[in-house]
Amino acid sequence: MSVVSVRHAAVGYEGREILHDISLTVAAGEVVAILGANGSGKSTLIRSILGLVPLGHGEIELFGTAQRKFRDWARVGYVPQRLGAGSGVPATVGEVVASGRLARRGIFRPSGAADRAAVREALTAVGLIDRINDPVTTLSGGQQQRTLIARALAGKPDLLVLDEPTAGVDAASQEAFAAALGRFAGAGGTIVLVAHELGPLRPLIDRAVVVHEGRIAHEGAPPEPAGHHAEPDHDHVHPHAVPPAAGICVAPADRIAAN
Repeated sequence: MSVVSVRHAAVGYEGREILHDISLTVAAGEVVAILGANGSGKSTLIRSILGLVPLGHGEIELFGTAQRKFRDWARVGYVPQRLGAGSGVPATVGEVVASGRLARRGIFRPSGAADRAAVREALTAVGLIDRINDPVTTLSGGQQQRTLIARALAGKPDLLVLDEPTAGVDAASQEAFAAALGRFAGAGGTIVLVAHELGPLRPLIDRAVVVHEGRIAHEGAPPEPAGHHAEPDHDHVHPHAVPPAAGICVAPADRIAAN
């Protein structure tokens, strides 16, 4: 079964086309990395998949349903680039993760035992259960990113979409990401992630899609780490500076399970 299907998609901003005739299919249980340099269009692609950026042309389906008609957003968990300590969110780690349950239980229904269990399970998966009552602003950048992954996992999604989850975070957090995502994939979950470099996530990747100047330039096995003698030049992806934090609210809470 196809979880994500993109057919001949084009996206533009202010008269300038960013994505050109993109076609991509992600099967159930597959882990796909979307790679590319700054400005290549890789983040625009996943935001289009999520309906956060409108298509100019083409079609997108989620779980076999046209995106414009898709309503079961509890099946999709989204992890944005950074939470950001400077966002000033007056919430504990547990409260942030609990917000990932909203799409599944509904905004107006109070949380129950299943919600609390899902929050604890998700925080355990990313190694932050001991910080459940701490203000999120007291966490390191890597711990904040792990909190966002826990928030998505708490919603029990079938598809995880992650936008550069390891950019600019410490090695320990990268290893924690890899372990948590490995368990999710091992249980049959589907993952689409944007990255500049894969690091410890590389063993999880089934297929890499390289985006260059708004087009898919390569699809296949993930590129070898930098410096490896067999690495093709066009697959090498350079690290970049982490963009400013976008804050916690990236999409309506009733649209995407991570928010």
